[in-house]
Amino acid sequence: MNITRFVMTDGINGPSSSAEVPFRSNEQRKQSFVESGGLIGVIDEGTKTIGFSIYTTPDFKEIAAHSVELSVITPQDGWYEQDPLEMMSSINTCAEEAIKQLPDLGYCARNIASIGITNQRETTIVWDAVTGKPLYNAIVWKDIRTSSTVEKIVAKVQDPNYFKERTGLPISTYFSALKICWLRDNVPEVKQAIRKNRCKAGTVDSWIVWNLTNGALHITDVTNASRTLLMNLETQDWDPVLLKTFDIQEDMLPKIHSCSEIFGKITCDRCVLRGLTLSGILGNQQASLLGQMCVKPGQTKNTYRSGCFLLCNTGDTPVFSSHGLLTTIAYKLGPNAPTTYALEGSVSVAGHALSWLQNKVRLLPDSKEAEKYAEAVPTSGDVYFVPAFTGLYAPYWSQTARGIIIGLTQFTRKNHIVRAALEAICFQTRDILECMHQECGHEINKIHADGKLTTNSLLMQLQADTAGLPIFRSQLMDSTAFGAAMCAAQADGINLCKFEPEKRYYENVHYDTFLPTTTEQEREERYGKWKRAVERSLGWVIKQKKTRASTEFYHRLLSSLPASIFLMSSFAMMVHSVSMVKS
Repeated sequence: MNITRFVMTDGINGPSSSAEVPFRSNEQRKQSFVESGGLIGVIDEGTKTIGFSIYTTPDFKEIAAHSVELSVITPQDGWYEQDPLEMMSSINTCAEEAIKQLPDLGYCARNIASIGITNQRETTIVWDAVTGKPLYNAIVWKDIRTSSTVEKIVAKVQDPNYFKERTGLPISTYFSALKICWLRDNVPEVKQAIRKNRCKAGTVDSWIVWNLTNGALHITDVTNASRTLLMNLETQDWDPVLLKTFDIQEDMLPKIHSCSEIFGKITCDRCVLRGLTLSGILGNQQASLLGQMCVKPGQTKNTYRSGCFLLCNTGDTPVFSSHGLLTTIAYKLGPNAPTTYALEGSVSVAGHALSWLQNKVRLLPDSKEAEKYAEAVPTSGDVYFVPAFTGLYAPYWSQTARGIIIGLTQFTRKNHIVRAALEAICFQTRDILECMHQECGHEINKIHADGKLTTNSLLMQLQADTAGLPIFRSQLMDSTAFGAAMCAAQADGINLCKFEPEKRYYENVHYDTFLPTTTEQEREERYGKWKRAVERSLGWVIKQKKTRASTEFYHRLLSSLPASIFLMSSFAMMVHSVSMVKS
């Protein structure tokens, strides 16, 4: 395995393929108008964990942090929910525990100048504007309960990409608009609150801000809004046509802001952050893109978590994909700042496949041991694992695909299947890269990697070998909170750092680099087999249409069942009696 570590220094001798990091040099820091800097706090609300981190400025060193696991509720197969009240209590707990660490470091809560928020995107919450209480659990981004709603809308407009020029997104269960429709149509409390003009809806960032400000602010930022299927990418406001199509009232929705500006003060009495300023909001994958310093067109990052999220910076022009990629807003660092766009491909099941191997089929004692188990065999033994548990995202966008493990022989061991699960993450990433190479308009010559799964060095090497590109693994492991911290710190009025992407400054940013060790012929042969495996997973779910005739027959069958049983049992008793008499 080839691993080369680069240590980046101030402005010189950095590798040409590294990210370009807009940190100021030591001399420039001495001239900074913020002599000693201030601290920035970040609420990091993910799908599986919630954390609170505290950074110094302008060097952005994390000095305190605390995180907790977030429960996931699965009432039905393919349904994923979370408790909005648990989210808020967890945020308060994490903030309290992180702030408790400050005195030993010579700081206190008063040194925190501002707060940034980064969150799981698309996950949708509705609540009562008067009581402030949620009207239902949060519906998580990967939930597929809205499949029938998607089918109805697509049947009506005749094209799943009908709104793509407006939103950059296909009509899919993935996005918030469909989740709001389901809540309206299926939850009586939501329907009643809408009728009384008391219902508020938003992504997780909106719910957090509403609670932190006691309902004074109902806002979101452009990155989260661009994932709802309701925002127009050109106007960066809620689109009247889309609101009418989905029958969603605009006054339910938050006001859209830039990612970096002073939004207001935290006023919640129950929160240790009371009195602090909110100045940054970013969806978690956009925060990761910023934290990886992918600030120039063509720079690309992939976050490896329960899912994978590959984003490529396309600059100030949105690129609309014809290959299933999403067009999204990368960031807008101020009300008057230019908007930066990105192409995105999402993988629904990445690390979640390892959890499945651990918890459901018991092939792994611990998902953290996947690297050890996979390294016990030199290859996957020609086994391919397509983890389409709830369908496939980009570039296939197939709701009817289901997971398969193919290529099994009598010699297959669990180690081969574990290795195939790691390779599946890499192959799905390559699926997206193939499209990005064709459409982004810029050369992609490396991938910046972060996320908890990147601690698996074998996975990083397999990714380099599968994609044929160097993988730059950030030593931050998770750049999400770091990106949100920079976003909050550079807001006008906070001014704890100056974001200058056109300049090259390097300040102790470390990468491990994994270089490809396979030939192009080897890569193409294995990728071709992966594509064949994907083809076999497509169209597995066949939904039978219920006709009126079949329904009536079914009801007649049910109604006749008790009488049939009575007649059959009576006949059996008569036969038995006759036989007894004859004997």
